[in-house]
Amino acid sequence: MNGVGFRVEGRGDRWVTLVTGIANDLGMWDGQMAVLEPRFRVLRYDLRGHGGTRATPGDYTIELLVQDLAGLLDAQNIQRTSLVGLGLGGAIAQAFAIRHPGRVERLMPCCCRAQMVPDFAAMWHKLRDTVRQNGLESIVEPTAQRWFSEDFKAAHPEVLDQVRAMIRRTTFEGYMGVTAAFLGLAEEARLPEIQAPTLYVSGADDKLGGPPALMAGLAAKVPHARHVSVPNAAHIANIQNPVGFNKVLEEFLR
Repeated sequence: MNGVGFRVEGRGDRWVTLVTGIANDLGMWDGQMAVLEPRFRVLRYDLRGHGGTRATPGDYTIELLVQDLAGLLDAQNIQRTSLVGLGLGGAIAQAFAIRHPGRVERLMPCCCRAQMVPDFAAMWHKLRDTVRQNGLESIVEPTAQRWFSEDFKAAHPEVLDQVRAMIRRTTFEGYMGVTAAFLGLAEEARLPEIQAPTLYVSGADDKLGGPPALMAGLAAKVPHARHVSVPNAAHIANIQNPVGFNKVLEEFLR
């Protein structure tokens, strides 16, 4: 796909690729760069219709988003990389590791799922209807509120402002496209095929996106995988508790 917003940073022999989620852009990883850049080459990019990546009309699929990632890696001549993804990015990372086992050095799916289920799908259908009727602005506030715990939101209004701005950089087509892909998520049966060393990371206070118990269950399906929970963090764990998240990230990638 042409028109992909991405950045390559850092120094080191090993690659790490950071995969964003719904209504995120590559700026969500700013708090991780200080620990990654000295030791790794880091690729981070925007999903279709998000941040600096061109939108295409119609529904997207997990398959398409995996192909986008594979195409970007090919274009950058990256044969093998560790993958870290959050939310939908974690789902894409798992799906990529299933389809391209030889290309994944280490896998760290964060605050995510591998399977869409009816009660969760109902919430997403409602969000899509709201955006269809009232535009993307109508879900900016509920989305920002859902991603973080109450005490964090009260203590860090400036972070919430940055997050709202990030959500607003998502196009209508991009939001509708990736949410359609998310609604079609069905990777759980194939998790035992993952070969890379895998660490599932949840936010201890994430009630909805990738709750700790759910992610521990995913880890149990992947050979030799582990699960850890970042304290004082809800859904966007790497933004809410960057210090706690980075400690886990550094230890795992090392």
